[in-house]
Amino acid sequence: MISSYFKDIKSIIESYSHLIADYSLNEKTYSVEKGFIEGKVSFIDDSILEFAEVKNIEVKSKLKYRYHYMETNNNTIFRYDNAKHFPDLKSFPHHKHLKDKTIDSKEPDINKILTEIERLLLKGK
Repeated sequence: MISSYFKDIKSIIESYSHLIADYSLNEKTYSVEKGFIEGKVSFIDDSILEFAEVKNIEVKSKLKYRYHYMETNNNTIFRYDNAKHFPDLKSFPHHKHLKDKTIDSKEPDINKILTEIERLLLKGK
């Protein structure tokens, strides 16, 4: 059930509470299997992660996603998404935006994203 998927995301976020100052989630259930979740996570250094996923639990990959991690002044640190605007990348439509380039990437999940943020925070970006 999609509600279980949403609970898992909340649980993963809460497992990083040592890094998180605050967070909010918004969920929409389209059917038992399909839904939308978005969130905003504020970290102890004032950086922010905004994310959204459209997920059908009967399909392994997400239908749509974006994970946008940024400094307090909205400067991008990184962003993962599957928008179809970089067809020349090997991992199309999956990709990762960095400050000055876009690179191949696999489809991440919220745990991978939070682990990457944790590494950046611990080493001081």
